Amino acid sequence: MSSVENHPGKNIIRVQLRQNFLLKDMSESQCAELEPHLIVVDCHKGDVLLHQGVHEMEQYFILEGILKRVVTNQQAKEMILRFAAEGDMETSYAAWCLKTPTPYSIVCVTKAQVAKLPLQQWVAFLDRHPEIKKTFEFCVMSLMSEIMAHTITLHLLDAPGRVHRLLRKHPDLFDRVPKKELASYLNLSAETLSRLKQRGKI
Repeated sequence: MSSVENHPGKNIIRVQLRQNFLLKDMSESQCAELEPHLIVVDCHKGDVLLHQGVHEMEQYFILEGILKRVVTNQQAKEMILRFAAEGDMETSYAAWCLKTPTPYSIVCVTKAQVAKLPLQQWVAFLDRHPEIKKTFEFCVMSLMSEIMAHTITLHLLDAPGRVHRLLRKHPDLFDRVPKKELASYLNLSAETLSRLKQRGKI
């Protein structure tokens, strides 16, 4: 882990931060205010950035790689809620606002690099910049709406329909996310996903 300023790739990281959809419209002074709070973390596939059920929360900006938001029940069965890649972010802002434990984990699907800061510091930054806060909260609501829509389609669509929806909504992820992870996200077996592809259904 390293601060942005002390990271050997700081110039590239600053460019990547400015490409994040949430940060791209920030002024130079806002970027300068936020940067000292950010810590850059290099992650391996399978690393857990946030554990389900904790109260210590962080805000993540994805610089490289893919993360997943995943819920695990008491029988250790997983449900993947969403994937997020470069230029996106991950958060547990809703749980922080409600003062409840995190309802999901955030895990690295691939090798990844993220810039993170404690959620308390991120919220304090947002409170000083209402226009960024408004954009961020709209994004959080949109993510929750998308997760709800995905969950509903798992029940309403057949297997090919679920795959086609993924291809329509997230075409960039299909060839980057391991097929086992994609199958889990779509509530299919890896064998079923492979069979659909072989038969030309997708």
